Amino acid sequence: MYKSLWLQQPTEHSKAALGESIETDVCIIGGGLSGIMTAYHLSKAGKDVVLLEGDSVLGGATGHSTGKLTAQHGAIYQTLIKQFGSDGASLYYKLNQKAVSSGFDLVGSDVIQPSTSILYTQEEFNRKKLEDEWDAYKQLNISGTMNPKSEIPYPLKLSVSMSEQAQIHPVRFGREMLAKAMAAGTKVYEHTRVQHVDIQNKKATTHTGHTVSCKDLVIASHYPIEALRGLHLFKLEINRSYIIAFKTPNPYKGQYLSVDTAVRSIRTALIDGDNYLLLAGPSHKAGTKSDTYKYYDEIEAEGHDRFDAKDIPFKWSAQDPETPDLLPYVGQLGSGTPHVWIATGFRKWGISNSLVAGQLISDGILGTPNKGLDLYSPSHTKLGTALAQALKIGSQVAVDFVGGYITRTSTPRCTHMGCKTRWNEADETWDCPCHGSRFSKEGLVIEGPAVDPLEL
Repeated sequence: MYKSLWLQQPTEHSKAALGESIETDVCIIGGGLSGIMTAYHLSKAGKDVVLLEGDSVLGGATGHSTGKLTAQHGAIYQTLIKQFGSDGASLYYKLNQKAVSSGFDLVGSDVIQPSTSILYTQEEFNRKKLEDEWDAYKQLNISGTMNPKSEIPYPLKLSVSMSEQAQIHPVRFGREMLAKAMAAGTKVYEHTRVQHVDIQNKKATTHTGHTVSCKDLVIASHYPIEALRGLHLFKLEINRSYIIAFKTPNPYKGQYLSVDTAVRSIRTALIDGDNYLLLAGPSHKAGTKSDTYKYYDEIEAEGHDRFDAKDIPFKWSAQDPETPDLLPYVGQLGSGTPHVWIATGFRKWGISNSLVAGQLISDGILGTPNKGLDLYSPSHTKLGTALAQALKIGSQVAVDFVGGYITRTSTPRCTHMGCKTRWNEADETWDCPCHGSRFSKEGLVIEGPAVDPLEL
């Protein structure tokens, strides 16, 4: 199985699994960056916090990200203005820009570096898209520039930059924040997979039968276990993308993202004296492709041809839920469950949005007013858009669910809702096309919402 650049060094101190039933103020499910940041803020405020992770902390979405800490999440601000008005779009920018700024206050320069985020196009017909995005920047007073120049080896038609952004080593950043959270009192249990959540009684039951009872329950597990409530299950689409990393003699000042049909994400990273270039490329709906080597082959060829890569030691893929309207779901699960909170739907921009989510959820639990809770609320999806997304994903779910039962095949069924999984040849995983669950070749859960292993 391929390895992420950020996970090349083993975890320094593994945490013990939960060995007894306990009670706490706040139970957080999910040891990624959003869970850790929530734990950090709440522990600092004096709450008794327990964080549960099914595998190893930071080994999931955070450890497989590109590590861009930025408020530039694609060419989205023109769309956000149309959907949420200037005030809503401005608030989204300010929340994420505050997350970028706070990063420099939280960790040292060996973990975070300043950078400029740049959208670009090589296609003439996408020039208008970037011109419209630049107009949105001016309307929202976002600092940046528009020009066709760049330091990457592509002939650009136009680019739009956002100033005062950052890039991080996501795992080292997360480990430092975890240490701060633990110093403030957070109790962390790894290899403790939650198999059932009792929402009404605010209780989580682990695979070993132990329970964590709490006053507030936070589900920050990438894909919410209890997503059926409020139909969040059918409002999230999962897409998988592919990344390579290799040493380079030429570090870049900026970090780049194309708006073209062939999407590319490019940044460099300085790790222990060596410069690496990260090149991310094509994507597809999770669990729908078996021949995944071709996705790596495409960006590897580009790494050799465009960036003179000699050897490519790091390759990995990542997936993230996407909501119908670009905004993540962060906040109370529903009006009937005011003490259950979720954080998901980051659309591959989970670094800045994890910092936002940690602040929003902790403010919500502590009763601190924050306008972002209304903007990010899981109830924000408009009915028409949500219905269209539900039909789009739900029909796929229905086909796979029924097919999984009426077709005799050696393909194992996902333990979440019975959909047929698909073997991912390059990553050596069983992937579910319905809701994004992933299993190792031995059938063990890598990513949820599934909590039980496959029957192979």
